[in-house]
Amino acid sequence: MPGSPVPGPPACRLCGSGEVRTFVDLGATPPCELFLTADALDVVEPTYPLHVRVCADCLLAQLPPLITPEETFTEYAYFSSFSRSWVEHAGRYVDAAVERLGLGPDSFVVEVASNDGYLLRHVVERGIRCLGVEPSVNVGEAAREKGVPTLTAFLTPETGARVRAEHGPADLVALNNVYAHIPDVVGFTWGLRSLVADDGWVSVEVQHLLTLVENTQFDTVYHEHFQYYTLLTGRRALASGGLILVDVEVLDTHGGSLRMWARPAEIAGAPSQAVADVLALEEKAGLHSVEGYAGFAQDVSRIRDDLVAFLIEARRAGRTVVGYGAPGKGNTLLNYCGIRPDLLAYTVDRNPYKHGRFTPGTRIPIHAPERIALDRPDYVLVLPWNLRPELTEQLAHVQEWGGRLVFPIPTLEVV
Repeated sequence: MPGSPVPGPPACRLCGSGEVRTFVDLGATPPCELFLTADALDVVEPTYPLHVRVCADCLLAQLPPLITPEETFTEYAYFSSFSRSWVEHAGRYVDAAVERLGLGPDSFVVEVASNDGYLLRHVVERGIRCLGVEPSVNVGEAAREKGVPTLTAFLTPETGARVRAEHGPADLVALNNVYAHIPDVVGFTWGLRSLVADDGWVSVEVQHLLTLVENTQFDTVYHEHFQYYTLLTGRRALASGGLILVDVEVLDTHGGSLRMWARPAEIAGAPSQAVADVLALEEKAGLHSVEGYAGFAQDVSRIRDDLVAFLIEARRAGRTVVGYGAPGKGNTLLNYCGIRPDLLAYTVDRNPYKHGRFTPGTRIPIHAPERIALDRPDYVLVLPWNLRPELTEQLAHVQEWGGRLVFPIPTLEVV
């Protein structure tokens, strides 16, 4: 109502500070995984601000929790096993963890946000006792069908304590690309502490904010990602729940990720040299001060301008452009750039769940991958650019008719 006070930005969810500054504002978009059915195209679609801020005190980059995890993850459109490279990545992780930690038949492994069993199936194959904790009913059922024991639940300190009481403490608690999805990061971290044995290990894989900034990976900003981590802020978040960072690996997944290894504070010991090395890289890039985040928004605008100009010119020249993939990141890109079916006729995806549906906000139809070979478009815009080697191989047949692939990030590239 007129005269009502305008609410300010929310306090930092990690340290409680009210000193938060804009990092990037992408406007308002629908939830990125709520794909539309045909009968929903004339229904009003809710949108929410996509405005990331950085805490001036603890430096955690974060979105306000405008959408609850329950709204996003009770039924989920993403199935990890549809990416061959991601399943292989999980297999390599399991092999390395077994060797590193000496895991065997008497060990117990828990994965939090275990999706459709893409990782724990490798643990099952090794005869190691395990349990997935997965909130999404549909993907959790897919995991159980593959023989992966799965509890349908969100992780809280209470859930962690219940699992520990029923199954015993976990020698390893693994979580991949979920630590960003939790609005209550402190409570969730205490849930991890409840699960892990007093002499156990926690491994946390997250996208690295350093590479997000350096390569302008703004499309990985969406509502189910509540925070974005440097190693510095990841260490602070883990410490909020009684876990101490002791080692880190730098990975190339998702355009650049970190795998943080932590242990209970009582037995953690000193951090490795790798921790000091990554922290030094972040500090050199300016990300250990709030001033280092300035300028990112201008780089984002450049990517939008280049991509939209390319698509408009292709349309004027009578060229056909379609998409490959319908990932959450793709929907951030499409909505921010204002790309609709007049510029991108359709996209395709390997996940049958999405076939016959439409992208949120932009209403671009989604088909099976075979559609590309039938239509022989001039250009294929690759939306999950983080899977470039895998998708370049899958799309090798496009060159048979002279078609070309388009990668929008970090800079527009037509190959």
